[in-house]
Amino acid sequence: MNSVKMSLSQLLGNQYMTAVISAATSLLELDNEEAERLAADEIEFLPEAYVSKMNGLLENVGKPFVPEMKKALAGAPTDAFKNASNTKASPIGGFGFFRLGEDGRLYLAAKSEHYHTPLGHNFPGYTLIDRARALGITNASHNNTRGYITRLLERELIRLINGLSLADTDSLDSILASREAQVLNRVINLETGSLACEAGIKMMLARFYQLDGTFPQSKYADRTPVFFVMGDHDGGAKANYHGTTIFAQLMRDMWPGIYEKMEAAGILKVCPVKINDWEDFREKFEHYNKPPFKVAGFMHEIILMNYGGIKLDRDYLHKAYALCHNNDVPIMCDEIQSCMWYPTIYLFREYGLNPDFVVIGKGFPGGQYPASRIITTAEMDNLNQFGALVTNGQEELAALAYLITMKFTEENESFIRAMGEYYEDNLRELASRYPALIERTEGMGHLTTLFFYEAQTVSRFTGMLNDACIDVSAQTYKASCPPAALTKPPIIATKEMIDYVLKIMGEALQTIEAQESG
Repeated sequence: MNSVKMSLSQLLGNQYMTAVISAATSLLELDNEEAERLAADEIEFLPEAYVSKMNGLLENVGKPFVPEMKKALAGAPTDAFKNASNTKASPIGGFGFFRLGEDGRLYLAAKSEHYHTPLGHNFPGYTLIDRARALGITNASHNNTRGYITRLLERELIRLINGLSLADTDSLDSILASREAQVLNRVINLETGSLACEAGIKMMLARFYQLDGTFPQSKYADRTPVFFVMGDHDGGAKANYHGTTIFAQLMRDMWPGIYEKMEAAGILKVCPVKINDWEDFREKFEHYNKPPFKVAGFMHEIILMNYGGIKLDRDYLHKAYALCHNNDVPIMCDEIQSCMWYPTIYLFREYGLNPDFVVIGKGFPGGQYPASRIITTAEMDNLNQFGALVTNGQEELAALAYLITMKFTEENESFIRAMGEYYEDNLRELASRYPALIERTEGMGHLTTLFFYEAQTVSRFTGMLNDACIDVSAQTYKASCPPAALTKPPIIATKEMIDYVLKIMGEALQTIEAQESG
């Protein structure tokens, strides 16, 4: 693992930091020498001693580490949140891939705190955020006064999503100026993945309905938009997940009464397509891409982490993309789950795909701030500012968290690939030893899951791991989806951490097999 070492001046540029120092000494009356030190001192993102301490703490997982908090504070949750709460595991501290719970025990974040801490807790590189705050760099901004760090981040997102080196500024400038189809060169800064996905849905809908009276007649105003989403094994739409806004929920069989009225009125239609079934996709596309309908867009994840971690096939996606692009149908690749967990940062690049929208979040700000983005093309840049706007979307320190995470990830592509392959290969080998319990593995790299034959078995398995303070979860509630154990180690996971998780998994499977056979 490479430990990046950088200062704020190196990451953000001398011109900007000179201006920040001037502001800090004038507004905050900060000593000039101290301000220059805060800007110039290099922070080691992941020191060797830090990694050694993480590995050394593995033997303490599940054991009392600090005194327990005796009285839990209930808060004021809804019934649903109250029933799902596990305050004993709630954090009072964290270090790397560990969380210290209110019960005083050390927990292993084998699911990266539900997928948004790729660099674990208290990642040393985020010390640069504290330095920025000490220098008076403000977090709050506005859509009309997007700060320098936010604008720098936008360029970096476009650079990396197009596979350019840091030095290739000419190519980057050319891409930013392009108006060609499928050239990703526009960024909208939003707060959550749900809002980023909603922005993509609205940009697809804008080709059928006017945002307001100032817009010209929409291109397909005389057609009913049909959205293609990943379907579940029962023929419904529960396998897809693109957030919690009303449109996204309609697309996964929620609010059926509202949807039925909208469909009957010809407002929109949702068409679930079978997972990895090209003929099903082609047949439905031919049916719905002619009057009175028009396929409005194809929305997909690559790893369906809300449906057992099923992985979409490359060939299937390439055929679907070609059909869509040849028929003026935009594609939204939702990378909220997968971004930052693969060597190229964006998993769609590993697949060689060319979407019209890419939705990112969770992993990029590393759990420091809620901050998602949708990246799109000039062709799909069809809303005004208020069509997809969030007051807090332009936060400067959130953008800095992005840049730190991206810098570390870009410098550690080979390590991330090696550990992802190591985990996937060894989890597959472990599963092969228990063919009576486990049907197969799914997913890819760090996002690898176990498919069990019985829901009861996977619940026992994840329960045993949770009792050992290893954070994995069971997915047993989706239509016809094989009962799955979901995992997602952070990208700073070491071989030692992965071996520890596999060891406890093996012991749990051995116990379950012995109990069921005995």
